[in-house]
Amino acid sequence: MAKIDFGGTIEEVITRKEFPLAKARKILKDETIAVIGYGVQGPAQALNLKDNGFRVIVGSRSDGKGWKRAQEDGWKPGKTLFDIPEAVERGTIIQLLVADAVQKEIWPVVKPRLKEGDALYFSHGFAIVYQKLTGVVPPPFVDVIMVAPKGSGTSVRRNFLSGAGINSSFAVAQDYTGRARERCLALGIGIGSGYLFPTTFEHEVFSDLTGERGVLMGALAGIMEAQYEVLRAHGHTPSEAFNETVEELTQSLIRLVDEKGMDWMYANCSATAQRGALDWKPRFKKAVLPVFKELYERVRTGKEARRVLQACGRPDYQEQLQKELNAMRDSEMWRAGAAVRALRPKEPARKLGKGVKGIAGRASN
Repeated sequence: MAKIDFGGTIEEVITRKEFPLAKARKILKDETIAVIGYGVQGPAQALNLKDNGFRVIVGSRSDGKGWKRAQEDGWKPGKTLFDIPEAVERGTIIQLLVADAVQKEIWPVVKPRLKEGDALYFSHGFAIVYQKLTGVVPPPFVDVIMVAPKGSGTSVRRNFLSGAGINSSFAVAQDYTGRARERCLALGIGIGSGYLFPTTFEHEVFSDLTGERGVLMGALAGIMEAQYEVLRAHGHTPSEAFNETVEELTQSLIRLVDEKGMDWMYANCSATAQRGALDWKPRFKKAVLPVFKELYERVRTGKEARRVLQACGRPDYQEQLQKELNAMRDSEMWRAGAAVRALRPKEPARKLGKGVKGIAGRASN
């Protein structure tokens, strides 16, 4: 492992240098990787593994949307595409990449078809950590491992194709074969991870559920809506409210944060923006810290997991979900956003030579 200083704490991570693709191929040369589920993570991980030279098959319901999508992506029924029971039987590594609520539903089909020495692979700790709710209790004769990419399936695929990769966490919950860790790391490299950092199933699911409900999705969307509504209530046009709330964040500021960090983004904004942001940051933190503490406690105690299983397991869940997503899409804010996106210039990017000026930013004020 490489030892990296993360903000003053030394952590060990696996990079492609320590664990090259050739090593991963050697470790998994006799394995058949059965990717169960072709929804969010399934397509990206299956295609990345296939492109990297691993033996991959896909398991999906023949009457579902995933089956059709898999065929469109080149998986052949009876050759590389099978129904879920047959895919599990054919595989030696079973990647359960269906939604958390669906894992509970298909587990009675999967469990009796697991063979001694198989590896049961997850990209989320949910089913194992909350097994009292999900019923997913692996038999003692299989490895139980996890590689959790820190991004959506589309990001996993796009980053793979660009060569950048995406960082992932990994964990081993059960090592029957004595090879669980090397199988886990090989799969992490195989799906295109830029680097892998160790965690536990518990830590992964607690941080993941908190992050999705917090900064990554729930909090971000809620804060955007609140600011937009205040601006509109004071007479600002939809285009102005959207540009000042979303467009500048996504098209400019967050890219600067990604490039060199929050302080660098601040350093490359106006003095007025800097001062206001530094003054108001503590107030926002004070306001939301109690909410995050409550959120983490609900995740830790399983209340959020129970909510997921109850809601997502309903027969009409997809219909209800679409209504909620449609309400978001059809709100004034996001209709304004569609109009703003349509106005973005479509010219091809200019080539940046060594002598191009004005793109480096300033290192300090």
